Amino acid sequence: MRNWLVLLCPCVLGAALHLWHLWLRSPPDPHNTGPSAADQSALFPHWKFSHYDVVVGVLSARNNHELRNVIRNTWLKNLLHHPTLSQRVLVKFIIGARGCEVPVEDREDPYSCRLLNITNPVLNQEIEAFSFPEDASSSRLSEDRVVSVSFRVLYPIVITSLGVFYDASDVGFQRNITVKLYQTEQEEALFIARFSPPSCGVQVNKLWYKPVEQFILPESFEGTIVWESQDLHGLVSRNLHRVTVNDGGGVLRVLAAGEGALPHEFMEGVEGVAGGFIYTVQEGDALLRSLYSRPQRLADHMQDLQVEDALLQEESSGHDDIVFVDVVDTYRNVPAKLLNFYRWTVESTSFDLLLKTDDDCYIDLEAVFNRIAQENLDGPNFWWGNFRLNWAVDRTGKWQELEYPSPAYPAFACGSGYVISKDIVDWLAGNSRRLKTYQGEDVSMGIWMAAIGPKRHQDSLWLCEKTCETGMLSSPQYSPEELSKLWELKELCGDPCQCEAKDNRSSDTGTLRRRDNSPFTF
Repeated sequence: MRNWLVLLCPCVLGAALHLWHLWLRSPPDPHNTGPSAADQSALFPHWKFSHYDVVVGVLSARNNHELRNVIRNTWLKNLLHHPTLSQRVLVKFIIGARGCEVPVEDREDPYSCRLLNITNPVLNQEIEAFSFPEDASSSRLSEDRVVSVSFRVLYPIVITSLGVFYDASDVGFQRNITVKLYQTEQEEALFIARFSPPSCGVQVNKLWYKPVEQFILPESFEGTIVWESQDLHGLVSRNLHRVTVNDGGGVLRVLAAGEGALPHEFMEGVEGVAGGFIYTVQEGDALLRSLYSRPQRLADHMQDLQVEDALLQEESSGHDDIVFVDVVDTYRNVPAKLLNFYRWTVESTSFDLLLKTDDDCYIDLEAVFNRIAQENLDGPNFWWGNFRLNWAVDRTGKWQELEYPSPAYPAFACGSGYVISKDIVDWLAGNSRRLKTYQGEDVSMGIWMAAIGPKRHQDSLWLCEKTCETGMLSSPQYSPEELSKLWELKELCGDPCQCEAKDNRSSDTGTLRRRDNSPFTF
C-alpha cells in the first residue's frame, strides 16, 4: 500500500498544478470575479505576490473601450516599456461586473439603474394629488403654522391649482393661508396662492383651490409645497402616511424625509399635508408610444448587454489589465466600485502606494514618481492630491446628495488623481462593507477620510478642471482624440501643453485652455 501511495502522490500533485495553471490563464468572467487572493493563499500558503511601489486604479465605465485603448497606447504603453517603472507599477481598470438591465430611456435618471415604473397613466384630465380618508380623526388642527411636502416629477406635468384644508361649514372661509411651490434649493417660489375670507377660491372635496400660473415641470424636477398660516392659528394638516397619493400612474412621487428626500433639518416647517394640488400629465401621446415600445426596447437592450459582456471578456483576456468588481456599473455605484477595488488590491497585491484616476484623464506617471522622490511623498496615513475645501453639497441634479446632512463636504481630493498610502487602503478595504457610499467617489472619499484624519499633502498639479499646465500630474475630462494629442506632444517635446514642433505637424485647433485661460492649440 505504501508503494502505491509513493507512486500516486506525484501524479496527484502534477494534476493539481496543471489545473491551477489552467485556472490562472482562463479569462475573467464579468459575472464571476472568481476566487480571491485570500483563497489562493489558503491553497498555496508559500506563494508570494509581486511587490509594486504603486498600484494605479483607473475607474472606467463598461462601454468606454475607446478611452481604455487610448490609455493602453499612450501613458500605459510608455510605462510598460520604461526601463525601471515597468516593474514598479501595476495598472488596473476598475469595471463593474454587471451592466444595468434597464434601458437608459426607461430609467428614472441616467445615473442609477432604477426603473421608471409608469403603468396606466392618467391622461387628458385633471388629477387631485391627494385623497383622504373620510374619518375626521385623520385631520387635526395643530399648532404647526408651517407644513410642507416634497415631491419628484418622473414625467412632465403641469400644476394647475394649489389648495388648502378648511371645513368652512356655514360660516364660510375664515383663514389667511399662503401656499407656495419651490424648486428644491431655490429661495424664490415658482408660484404662490393666497387664501383669505374675501378670496378663498373654489371648494372641491373639503379642499379650497385657487388656480396658479401654469409651468411645465420637467422630468426629474424636485419641488416642495409649503403651507403657511398668516394668522395666529395653526394649520389643519394630515400625516403624510395617512393620505393616498394619486401619482397619475407613476408620473409623480411624494418624498418622505429619510426616504430619498431632504433630511428633516432641511424641511420647511413640519412634514405633512395641509392641502393639495391639481395637475395634468403632459405629452401623453409620446408617453403611450414609449410604453408600447418598452418590451422590444428591453429585449434589444438585453442583447446589447450580452454583446458588451463578450467584448469585455475578450478585452480582459487580451490585455489582462481589468478588475471586474461585484457591482452594477452605474454612476451612482462608482463609490462602491472603488471600495471593491480597494479590497481587491489588499487581497491580491503587495504595494506601498495607490493612485486612483479616471479613464478620461491625462496622467504623467514619470512626473508622479519624480515628485515622490523629490519631496519624500510617502509614509503612513498619507493622502496626496488637490483638495477642495468647504465644497457645497448639491441637493439636485447629477451630484444630488440627500444622505449627507451638512451643507458642505469635508475636504476631498479632486477625482482626476490622488495617491494614498497602503495603510489607508487597508482601512478602507477592511471597512468596505460598513462604509456608507454617497453620490460621488471623490466626496465619499472625503467623508470616509474625515474619520481617520490622514496627513494631507496639497498639490495643485493634480488639476481639477480640464486645463493644461506644464508639469501637471493629471488633468480630467478629455475625449480619446484629445488624450492622444496630449500624449503626442508629450512624446515630441516633453510637454503636452506647448511644443514648437507642433506648427509643422498640424493646424487643427483643440478645445484646451491653459490655466491662465490663454488658448492652447494642437
